[in-house]
Amino acid sequence: MIKLAVKLAVTALIANAIYRLGSEYLTFIKFRDGVRQAAIYRATTDEALRVRIGVLADEYEVPVDLRDVVIERENRLLKLKAHYQKPIDLLPRYTVQWPFDLSLEVETDAATLLPGAPQL
Repeated sequence: MIKLAVKLAVTALIANAIYRLGSEYLTFIKFRDGVRQAAIYRATTDEALRVRIGVLADEYEVPVDLRDVVIERENRLLKLKAHYQKPIDLLPRYTVQWPFDLSLEVETDAATLLPGAPQL
């Protein structure tokens, strides 16, 4: 009976760690997709893209430092790199600083706006 209780406790701890880590990865994927959309369609300048990344970071509660975001442009190709660490409670009283690396290469929208068109 005790052996079964120990197995169930270990299984519960593993399931909890997988859930917490998985939910942070889902948040990272949503954040990455938002940054990709911003890079393709919304940002006309590097500074506008940094502002949009800051808004997305606040929205998804991602602790990315905007000074560490590297943006390079080559014609229509935009390369973006960022790195952050987020504390994840894998076990009770055991927190790990989990690293997340964001690296994107996107082809930006090169269409020019007509005069008077709203800036997105």
